[in-house]
Amino acid sequence: MKFQLQATDPAGKARAGVFHTDHGDVPTPIFMPVGTLGSVKGVHIHELRDDIDAKIILGNTYHLYLRPGIDILRKAGGLHRFNGWDRPILTDSGGFQVFSLSSNRKLTEEGAHFRSHIDGSRHLFTPEGVVDIERAIGADIMMALDECPPGTSDYTYARRSLDLTHRWLDRGWRRYKETEPLYGYYQSYFPIVQGCTYPDLRRESAMRIAELGADGNAIGGLAVGEPAEVMYDMIEVVNEILPTDRPRYLMGVGTPANILEAIDRGVDMMDCVMPTRNGRNGMLFTPDGIMNMRNKKWADDFSPIQPDGPSIVDRVYTRAYLRHLFIAGELLAMQIASIHNLAFYLWLVREARRHIIEGDFHSWKTMMVERVTRRL
Repeated sequence: MKFQLQATDPAGKARAGVFHTDHGDVPTPIFMPVGTLGSVKGVHIHELRDDIDAKIILGNTYHLYLRPGIDILRKAGGLHRFNGWDRPILTDSGGFQVFSLSSNRKLTEEGAHFRSHIDGSRHLFTPEGVVDIERAIGADIMMALDECPPGTSDYTYARRSLDLTHRWLDRGWRRYKETEPLYGYYQSYFPIVQGCTYPDLRRESAMRIAELGADGNAIGGLAVGEPAEVMYDMIEVVNEILPTDRPRYLMGVGTPANILEAIDRGVDMMDCVMPTRNGRNGMLFTPDGIMNMRNKKWADDFSPIQPDGPSIVDRVYTRAYLRHLFIAGELLAMQIASIHNLAFYLWLVREARRHIIEGDFHSWKTMMVERVTRRL
């Protein structure tokens, strides 16, 4: 995978670039819709591709390993052929899901032992095994197995956790180097910086990971309970060290304001379930602020959801109609809101990229952060 840096904002560290994969090019900064089980909930492939214009989506190793299972994905020829998506896919390692099962998992030097949330069956994720699973899924970008400690972890726990993550990384990196893709196209492997909210641990992890020379690098373990300003501080600490000629991926973040602040600090890639999850609950993100579509104020508002919005649903459906669908419990409401929110997130990073290239990103970002955090 090749990454080309095309522009840097003169007033900060925001970057515009592009990385090339065998399934297509991805302009950065980029937001990646989350397709946990091989699908972005409530959104068709043609909507992702033609309306929303997503350049890359995510799959989840933990969930795909359990359902439909790796044997099925191998027989299908990988996730691209299984779900019909012909653009790049990134898979996380499943580590975050395993570690969120706090009462049903145990971490050892060997790996992460856990019980399935579906049927209680026992499983083991090792650094080597996760590489093999991600090879079978066929992701263009595979993530290393790591431990994601809570944002409130004390220093002793964070230190122990980081050491384990680094030892797992060494094993996963060796497995990646000694194995080959299964479906005839290249797969990248991204290590993940951890270290909780402790600058010295974050620096140590970033230096350790930068030395590997991987195609790209990720920042994990943020947006897990720590204040937003602490998250931003950790991004700055890490990005002082991670190489500038490789994409930087901030995992699991976040709100529109989080995304803009992360871009301003040199982040290139982001993902989050918020656009679809919050959309299914009636929350719409717009350039002018946040709309709760269950509010009575929209009941007789017959203007389009967003008259100049980037998606066709913004211009076809009215606010009153969408509110009616939510109040009536119609499934179409969740689909419309998901498409709208994803289209907005993709519009936001495209606009960020444009302003970086034009050289006025920082002032534009300051204005947009104030706007997107309003409650309408």
